[in-house]
Amino acid sequence: MATLEQRLEQKQVLQPQQILQATILQLNTVNLEERILEELETNPALDQIEGTSEPEEETTDDEDEDLDWEQDNEYEPPNVYEKKEYKDMPIPQKKDFVEYLADQLNLCDFNVQERLIAEEIIYNLDENGYLAMDMELISDRFEMDLVDVLSILKIVQTFEPNGIAARDLQECLLIQIDKSEHAAAFKLVNEFFDDVANHRYEHLAEKAGYSKNEIKAALEVISHLNPKPGAGHEGAETISVIPELVVYERENNWVIVVNDSWLPDVQVSREYVDMLAGELDKKAKSFIKKKVDNAIWFVDAISERRKTLTDVMREIIKRQPEFFRGNVDQLRPMKLQDIADELELDVSTVSRSTRGKYVDTTYGIFELKSFFTEGMITSSGEEISTMQIKRLLKELLDEEDKRRPCTDDKLKELLNERGYPVARRTVAKYREQLHVPVARLRKQI
Repeated sequence: MATLEQRLEQKQVLQPQQILQATILQLNTVNLEERILEELETNPALDQIEGTSEPEEETTDDEDEDLDWEQDNEYEPPNVYEKKEYKDMPIPQKKDFVEYLADQLNLCDFNVQERLIAEEIIYNLDENGYLAMDMELISDRFEMDLVDVLSILKIVQTFEPNGIAARDLQECLLIQIDKSEHAAAFKLVNEFFDDVANHRYEHLAEKAGYSKNEIKAALEVISHLNPKPGAGHEGAETISVIPELVVYERENNWVIVVNDSWLPDVQVSREYVDMLAGELDKKAKSFIKKKVDNAIWFVDAISERRKTLTDVMREIIKRQPEFFRGNVDQLRPMKLQDIADELELDVSTVSRSTRGKYVDTTYGIFELKSFFTEGMITSSGEEISTMQIKRLLKELLDEEDKRRPCTDDKLKELLNERGYPVARRTVAKYREQLHVPVARLRKQI
């Protein structure tokens, strides 16, 4: 049987410039500035252009009858640092958390393909540190056997903070428990998780084969585990969000501004290019050529990032017209694959373009990934987004009798009566995403 290394060698090898483009694209604006300054310091073939560049704006003429696009060379972008008070404004990001994980990644003995998969996992962790992407999708995208992708995930799950990169709460807790030291706690979470999660402790001792004191000690261990390892990362400094994009409407025309005019502007050093044409020994010429190539790739990667962000933003606006006209509750069903197909991009490229990237709109600052939501067909034949269903579910939960809270079955019936054919399992999933406990734990006397 072929080893992992042998199978990887049979796959198409990614070129250095492709790897660089993917790396630059996934950076947010703050991290991009740090990367540019680092590159200027380490690559003498890269020069900083003096002076301030003008904001880059979308100039595409679109044929969509509902949307117009305009170039405005005199536009001065709004102050994106101004504090905004919107209820939908995203939670401020944690400084350097991704970099903190990436630093640990540098200690792993990964080849190029394995590292890209590990980075994909890290950049698809949600705000609580959970993996927000299906592993089979990653397996298909990188054309690697699922078992090998899962082995990479297992390595990432050994990173600090403990419990990171889990796919659900049960896995998150299991990662944190030292099985050899706390066997009872591990068994309870592994085999009797539903009982533990729903506080059904009465018969745990009999079921698990432990004494009541052992169960009590195990539950004490479990109570000290962190269910949200990404949310409370120690040393993470809260910083303000700086949007990558600014979208505004003027005279019924849309303009997209890439908010990177304040970043250092770079170009390939003419001096180093000229040196290549001169008389040099083989070693010196090889060194200079490598530096010039790296500079060219770096400049191209920044340009490609700008183009990709603009293209993706344009498609989002086209597919979410009601939202950008002020109806922020009216998101249409839209998947990453929809944008990828329209722009003829790999879905991983769209994912990198939207994760951790923000847009400043008239109605607030939003993370690009928040525009993507699954959909369903109502009994009347209308296609709606899951966000609308969650909103209605939240209303039902807010209005319920707290002395007799609705079970998931009852919530399913209420939604079905309103024309939303959802299953009980779906209701339970949405309720958990709203951070609402089961009915028994919501009961008030």
